[in-house]
Amino acid sequence: MTRSGRAGVLGGRPAATTRGRLSAIAIDLFTEHGFDETSVDDIAAAAGIARRTLFRYYPSKNSLAWGEFNEHLDGLRDLLRNSSDDVPLGATLRDALIAFNTVPASEIDKHRRRMALLLGVPALQAHSMLMYQDWRQVIADHCGARLGLAPASHVPQTIAWQTLGTALAAYDQWLPDPSADLTDLLRSGSRILIDGVASLTQT
Repeated sequence: MTRSGRAGVLGGRPAATTRGRLSAIAIDLFTEHGFDETSVDDIAAAAGIARRTLFRYYPSKNSLAWGEFNEHLDGLRDLLRNSSDDVPLGATLRDALIAFNTVPASEIDKHRRRMALLLGVPALQAHSMLMYQDWRQVIADHCGARLGLAPASHVPQTIAWQTLGTALAAYDQWLPDPSADLTDLLRSGSRILIDGVASLTQT
């Protein structure tokens, strides 16, 4: 049953529309009512905007769940580009992984809800694979540049998969345990990543 007739969540005149705000509204609705049960019309109505306006910000309901991922991906790319070649590659990836997944304390609950959806909703998994591919490519591009290899070659791609696996394993432990510290999990898991990168890049 649609809830598209409901007034904007803030009441009165809608607040300034931003990609971040629209995604936050969508996450709240997905969490409360379910991803499959929430329509684009519901999200647009809650934001106080027209459906066509929403599609100017996000091309699909799936992309709303990912929010400003592309902007964060640009930040990861810049972080790796500006990293020092004097730091071992594995340590660079660990630091980038922690930085990419660090959110302010005030945003932790929202981040937990978002990641629970992204990792737990079956309807999002196909889209998530595409997003993971983009994320891995940023890692592979950096590894290729550092190692003098084509980003599509085996070693950079293997390291990219290892790095993604480190992140997903941390979230797998963090999501069901409110007392867990995500940064600690990423740091701990990265010890295996660092060893793996070293073994792959030994000459």
